[in-house]
Amino acid sequence: MSQAATGAAKYIRYCLRLSHWGCKNRPFYHIVVAKKNFPNRHYIDPVEQVGTYDPLPNSNNEKLCALNLERLSHYMAGGITIEEPVAQLLGLAGFTPQHPSTYSQAWRNRQALDDDQTRRTNVILKQVQEETN
Repeated sequence: MSQAATGAAKYIRYCLRLSHWGCKNRPFYHIVVAKKNFPNRHYIDPVEQVGTYDPLPNSNNEKLCALNLERLSHYMAGGITIEEPVAQLLGLAGFTPQHPSTYSQAWRNRQALDDDQTRRTNVILKQVQEETN
């Protein structure tokens, strides 16, 4: 097998996934490189941590995501598998093309704002509705 062919499949047994840290009411995620067949547990050390994601908005209403783009491009060139939540984050960050589920989620959110029948009854939409009245 040639050197170029083996270089493209260097990380075929690994995947980029979110590793949950924090508490139930205060989630925090590490973006890690781990073996595909390993469970997503704290006691199994990942190969490398390449980023973090904080899904709760801060005081400026921002969800923070820190990425090590140099290491991400290294692993992606080696053929690593990217799980869906990480693919969505990388697409929103502009590092990869948008994931298709991001478009469908945005479409559902627009429909929920326009139509009362499809609107989910959660706190955020109730607050927005009260502010517009």
